[in-house]
Amino acid sequence: MDQSIFSADFKPEPYWWDRTPRPVPLEATLPDQADVVIVGSGYTGLNAGLVTARGGLSTVIVDAEQLGWGCSSRNGGQVSGEVKPSYKALARLHGPAQAYAIIAEARTALQWVGDFINKEGIDCDYRHCGRFHAAHSAQQYATQKQEFKSQVKGLERDGHLVDETQIRNEVDSPFYHGGLVINQHASLDPARYHQALYERTLASGCHVVDNCRVENIVRNADGFNLGTAKGQIRAGKVIIATSGYTGSATPWHQRRIIPIGSYMLATEMLDPDLARSLIPNDRVVSDTRKLVVYYRLSPDGHRILFGARVSYKETDPTSSAGPLRLEMLRIFPQLADAKITHSWMGFVGYTFDKLPHLGEDNGLFYAMGYCGSGICLSSYFGHRLGQQALGIPDAKIPMNGLRFETRPFYRGNPWFLGPTIRYYQIRDRFN
Repeated sequence: MDQSIFSADFKPEPYWWDRTPRPVPLEATLPDQADVVIVGSGYTGLNAGLVTARGGLSTVIVDAEQLGWGCSSRNGGQVSGEVKPSYKALARLHGPAQAYAIIAEARTALQWVGDFINKEGIDCDYRHCGRFHAAHSAQQYATQKQEFKSQVKGLERDGHLVDETQIRNEVDSPFYHGGLVINQHASLDPARYHQALYERTLASGCHVVDNCRVENIVRNADGFNLGTAKGQIRAGKVIIATSGYTGSATPWHQRRIIPIGSYMLATEMLDPDLARSLIPNDRVVSDTRKLVVYYRLSPDGHRILFGARVSYKETDPTSSAGPLRLEMLRIFPQLADAKITHSWMGFVGYTFDKLPHLGEDNGLFYAMGYCGSGICLSSYFGHRLGQQALGIPDAKIPMNGLRFETRPFYRGNPWFLGPTIRYYQIRDRFN
């Protein structure tokens, strides 16, 4: 590894943690029982706990690591209300009506997140900045044009096309062939958002315990017994909110979640004029490659935060920084002299059908598999799951109870990622 790419104060941890370190919980001990135990202290778990506690249920949230240690404080801060499959793909699998409902509900989630942040008075640099989804080839831009002009009535996205001659109005890069601006998408500081959620769960009466890995969950006549690193706890209901960090304590869920590492870096502070020239409208940016690249300016506008999948198998953040920087330089050669101050990674929870899932089995609730749209969907799904645990009528949404697929012999170790990544690299090169 070329050490010259790193700044003197380089950290192999999320940029977001500088401003918002992981919270130290007030509670170190585990109660004997609760109406609801929530496994996972990310956006899903905290939003669910906020609802159940405010609804009068005694609620305990446990996490195997520090609070919000996973993707809730590691993501890129890009907020979208989207699911991966297209309307046509969903209609083939679930029928036109269900396909429409799934996409519409994801858009509802985006609106809900903005309203929730505003209602709760959460200071997390939330902005409706819009997204620029850049086309990495002329063929992909032609596909974007066709899809944008033939959107399903009622599911239209507010935005506009940007052709190759206008590309530098959005991204000052020679790499792209056009793209699509989606006005509704937003950005935030993920760690500040998580911190605000945590503070509100405490105020609601939630009991939150970190470094409390759940080792087993046993169903009994009265609910569940959970064995943890800090002892046993009885629960009337359990919510599994672990997504990309789902483990062996819930083997049924582990067999249905594919943990995929996504890697990010932060540049050192840039000259303000250079930073503004790279992404002139300060949008969040992604592109059309199957191996997704995503980036943005930091909330203060002084750095580039750049993310991608850059290895066939998982690696450590220091090793990933070099390949990630080279990918960034393909898009922004202007950053050749910029040092890296932070490099980190997190696990995105994917599913075999590329849809998020939530459901319930006699008091065992779950929501997971957000496939890259976790800020928006996990927050909204957590809220809905909390309502469902309270027994609120009409709390279910179109994603509830969809068939949650797995594959023969899959036990949570995605051995197939390497060949899949190689295949997508070839596709991206020729499509």
